Amino acid sequence: MDIPQERKLVTEIPGPRSREWFERRDAAVPRGVANLHPIVTARAAGAIVEDVDGNRLIDFATGIAVLNVGHSAPEVVAAAQRQLELDTHSCFHVTANEPYIELAERLNALVPGDHEKKTMFANSGAEAVENAVKIARKHTGRQGIVVFDHAFHGRTLMAMSLTAKVMPYKQGMGPFAPEIYRLPLAYPYRCPTGGTYESCADPCLAYAIDEMGARSISPASSRSLRSVGTPATSSTSASSRKKSGAMLTYEMRPRRIIRTPTGRR
Repeated sequence: MDIPQERKLVTEIPGPRSREWFERRDAAVPRGVANLHPIVTARAAGAIVEDVDGNRLIDFATGIAVLNVGHSAPEVVAAAQRQLELDTHSCFHVTANEPYIELAERLNALVPGDHEKKTMFANSGAEAVENAVKIARKHTGRQGIVVFDHAFHGRTLMAMSLTAKVMPYKQGMGPFAPEIYRLPLAYPYRCPTGGTYESCADPCLAYAIDEMGARSISPASSRSLRSVGTPATSSTSASSRKKSGAMLTYEMRPRRIIRTPTGRR
């Protein structure tokens, strides 16, 4: 799709057609499905979104940071078209398909380490979190879940229970899933125990062990371990997990990576 990669306003924001669509939206769509911007998209390409009034806006949101290749990337569109012409059935449990297996193989090859890896796909991040909890509980036979302060995990019941932020995600939505323990993350630049960059890991781990012990713990989940952890944090945490038999779940955080006007790098 050929859309000039530049900002251009032809009406006020929102324009008349966007306002008309939002009147229809208010009548047809629940208010709980929020909209951050008062425009309605007609098409998009690269880093530009064009609304129904013809305004072209630079997209800094990128679908909550999931469009590193930009909108309507030709390679992505072509791959989707090829698959739609072959098969549109989506349930792998009913009949397996080649792309599912091939993509699992590619992702397994990218995971560091020489251990065996396997991949499953879910409909959303929240479903992935829910399945991670189920798998860890089944594997360990334990019920407790450790999560960290300030982390977001999703909006389904278990994922919402794991999420730290009450507003706007949890207010009035209880009761929540039990056996969830919330701990301060060993963030070395603002260590919750007052430690330094080098010494933050040990007191935070000691707090965790003192707070709940280790025998009941199954998975620990955090969106921010990789970005703020130190080598000391990682090695101490790994040593503790081996001793306790707890499982660690890494949850990928959406982020923009080297975004360019054409959506490629």
